[in-house]
Amino acid sequence: MFIYTHKVHYYETDRMGVTHHSNYIRIMEEARVAYLDSIGASFARIEADGIVSPVMSVEGRFLQPTTFDDVIEVEVFIQEMSLLKLRIGYRMRCGGKEVFEGSSVHCFLEKDGKAVRIAERYPQFKAQLPAE
Repeated sequence: MFIYTHKVHYYETDRMGVTHHSNYIRIMEEARVAYLDSIGASFARIEADGIVSPVMSVEGRFLQPTTFDDVIEVEVFIQEMSLLKLRIGYRMRCGGKEVFEGSSVHCFLEKDGKAVRIAERYPQFKAQLPAE
């Protein structure tokens, strides 16, 4: 299990004093980058290999608010992988309570736009899938 920790900054809160909803997507990205580093498939490595990874979609559900100085623990995991797409899941907790759950879907392309079969190119993704 991979856990990323994010401390909520003052500038991430809105006028009501809660973390602005847009920041959860940024936290997802921070956690995703750290997770990919941890499995040996960092963005730096992927991009050095001439591959880009656009976000195709993002989903999220807000369960509890967080505020300035809260520490959010983000569990990051591979939810699903097809030949050309990867869905990454995120569960965020603060003080033992689940505050957000979401996912992001990514594809992988050569710089010329040609699709890459990510599991063939980087088997570490497939190794992270839960056993069936």
